[in-house]
Amino acid sequence: MYKILEARELAANIYLMEVEAQRIAKRCQPGQFIIVRTDEEGERIPLTICDYDREKGTVTIVFQIVGAGTKKMAKLQAGDYFHDFVGPLGCASELVNEPEEELKKKSILFVAGGVGTAPVYPQVKWLKGKGVAADVIVGAKTKDLLILEKEMEAVAGNLYVTTDDGSYGRSGMVTQTVKDLVEEGKHYDVCIAIGPMIMMKFVCKLTKELGIPTVVSLNPIMVDGTGMCGACRVTVDGEVKFACVDGPEFDGHKVDFDQAMKRQQMYKTAEGRAALKEEEGDTHHGGCGNCG
Repeated sequence: MYKILEARELAANIYLMEVEAQRIAKRCQPGQFIIVRTDEEGERIPLTICDYDREKGTVTIVFQIVGAGTKKMAKLQAGDYFHDFVGPLGCASELVNEPEEELKKKSILFVAGGVGTAPVYPQVKWLKGKGVAADVIVGAKTKDLLILEKEMEAVAGNLYVTTDDGSYGRSGMVTQTVKDLVEEGKHYDVCIAIGPMIMMKFVCKLTKELGIPTVVSLNPIMVDGTGMCGACRVTVDGEVKFACVDGPEFDGHKVDFDQAMKRQQMYKTAEGRAALKEEEGDTHHGGCGNCG
């Protein structure tokens, strides 16, 4: 059992929880995720790690209510327990494996959309700890849906907030701010974009035109989190990959976003899942490739 030390609502239907999980806190890295279950019969829910404290032995997660499982999670309070809290899973951010001297030479831009702000935060915080100040664009539909602004401001080199409706910060999509920064003379060696699939698609379309290498995190399409369900099957540079076991980070300019989003919609129905399984055969699953 894993005790919830803090539970609070960040915005409408978006919640933050700090969980006591010492072994995970000691080993996790920015970019990785955990799988949580509220009880023995609960749904397995993969969530990217938002923060961690190795000394306290805690891991922080942020989630949005999208179904029965997350709706049940939102009712938990400080002092309650998760039945399962498993991790760290997935590969760490590519930045973690780069030599510090190389990182310090780079100009890095993060683009976070909506709840994607949560997995961006630990990467920016980790970089700050290495003496690297990254620029961060955080986008939300409205001011009321903006999360972790103060936390991000404390670790970012420069923070640019945008809202689709212009109710706060810069007005418009995150892509407009990317364009504006480049036109203002900013140069970036790499961009890391995390958020809704459609947002990442258009960020990558723009950065490809601008010649900025871009990494995306495909955690939005994960379901099972172990490569066995086939939900996060995606084509990257013509090869079949699975976000949960091969990622979640990939070269955004090589991801087939249209195929992934179409597949994501099909996977939501039993009929769609059956069609995908028949069409894809042994490649439908990750891991062993032949699991039932």
